[in-house]
Amino acid sequence: MTADTILEVRGLRTYFFLRRGVLKAVDGVSFSLRKGEVLGLVGESGCGKSLTALSVMRLLPKGSARTVEGQVVLDGEDILTKSLNEMRTVRGRKISMVLQDPQTSLNPVFTIGNQLREAIVRRFKGSRAELDRESIQALRHVEIAAPEQRIGQFPHQMSGGMKQRVVGAIAISGKPEVLIADEPTTALDVTIQLQYLKLLKRLQRETGMAILFITHDFGVVARMCDRVAVMYAGRIVECGPVRQVFDNPSHPYTQALIASVPKMEGTDGRLRTIEGQPPSLMNLPVGCRFADRCAFADERCREAYPGTYQVGADHTADCWRLAP
Repeated sequence: MTADTILEVRGLRTYFFLRRGVLKAVDGVSFSLRKGEVLGLVGESGCGKSLTALSVMRLLPKGSARTVEGQVVLDGEDILTKSLNEMRTVRGRKISMVLQDPQTSLNPVFTIGNQLREAIVRRFKGSRAELDRESIQALRHVEIAAPEQRIGQFPHQMSGGMKQRVVGAIAISGKPEVLIADEPTTALDVTIQLQYLKLLKRLQRETGMAILFITHDFGVVARMCDRVAVMYAGRIVECGPVRQVFDNPSHPYTQALIASVPKMEGTDGRLRTIEGQPPSLMNLPVGCRFADRCAFADERCREAYPGTYQVGADHTADCWRLAP
């Protein structure tokens, strides 16, 4: 862990213990996030991106989900060892999260002001008038017009884009050092997506907070992120600076993902796809998890999971073809 690292995840494993078996949704994930950096976490739906974020936040679904191994070191402390009461002082102040659907993030029976005050009071114990001023300032910070009127409104009185901004205002109201944004533009139309991404980037520059940005869109990664980690079947298979990964994708899965992005130019007019299906997370192969879909796979790929090999400066990939 370097001096500028604010968050380091080491060997994180989160499983679902079901009647029919153990589902290994997050199975040995490791990455680091530096101060003031935006790290993109990319992969197909179901690869474990959101559950990784929920594991970091200690917000796993009640019942069958459990983190069985690993460390989540935030600002020098392993927060997996903290009690639930201790975690309440960490969430919002040191680390916050923006979920992908603002409709389910906001309580429909409370006003926007109520929900902002609830978040702000964790770091600032003031009078109702002072909390209202802080709430108005938070809405103004995320570029919501007429914030004095908006704090008295209910979520259903606002558009999807405005609700997502409100969720962002709640997340940053505690001035966290790390913000996890879990596909925050999924529920927005293209024009509003662009506005929201510009807003997030501005907030990141002004506050200096680090962002873990979860997405399946490489276009968003190119616009938002400094580094990118590519996830497949519960593991990170490639990680490095965005430009290096785009120019020299080294894992076959990363290559296939980038090749499948629609391009304006081209001769055949066909969209590229990745043949086959990801492996069952309840019956994972002993070797490379992408082997059955990979054109380069050989016996070595099916016999053991590859190590993590250095591709370039700060650029690694898990692929036997990179073995010395």
